[in-house]
Amino acid sequence: MKKAIIGKKIGMTQIFDEKGKVVPVTVVEAGPCAVTQVKTAENDGYSAIQVGFGDQKAQRVSKPLMGHFKKGDVAPKKVLKEFRLDEINYNVGDIIKADVFANGDKVDVTGTSKGKGYAGVIKRWNFQRLKETHGSGPVARHGGSLGAISDPSRVFPGHKMAGHLGAEKVTVQNLVVVKVDAENNLIAIKGAVPGPNGGIVVIRDSIKA
Repeated sequence: MKKAIIGKKIGMTQIFDEKGKVVPVTVVEAGPCAVTQVKTAENDGYSAIQVGFGDQKAQRVSKPLMGHFKKGDVAPKKVLKEFRLDEINYNVGDIIKADVFANGDKVDVTGTSKGKGYAGVIKRWNFQRLKETHGSGPVARHGGSLGAISDPSRVFPGHKMAGHLGAEKVTVQNLVVVKVDAENNLIAIKGAVPGPNGGIVVIRDSIKA
């Protein structure tokens, strides 16, 4: 990974490319992010940078974390993430802005998907429904058989059932950066990215590009 940034999903819109074709994009407020810590192989066993996004009120930060920010002379941040970069050319206090990416870059975007609450097997796992005739009864959207009767006489772990859907870490790969507005810290990414409007997302170099 060569570059990465933390951002906030603003929402979706559309823009026109050079040929006049409509391109659906997700607008992300990317940065400015402050480098709050630089980890080295000598001190920490590996090389990485810790990055903070979004200013936070001092009274809402714990004392240990406040000491961490004061040590680096950085204002308190709401979100902290760690990135292992191929080359670390940052110092504590440096600012990472949206212009770290350029038009045409391919990126992977990670966020927390929208929570759907308790969902049945049809919505959660795309099961087929049962017949609604010939005596299937009022169970057309149930999951059906869970396994054999006498052997092994139990349900195997990991069996697809109804349960909590969404609100989990999701990464969408190989998205294209369509436009970068460095002045307003905005990045327009082609297609949809995980999470609701206002959700925190991480933009990284695509590992498959």
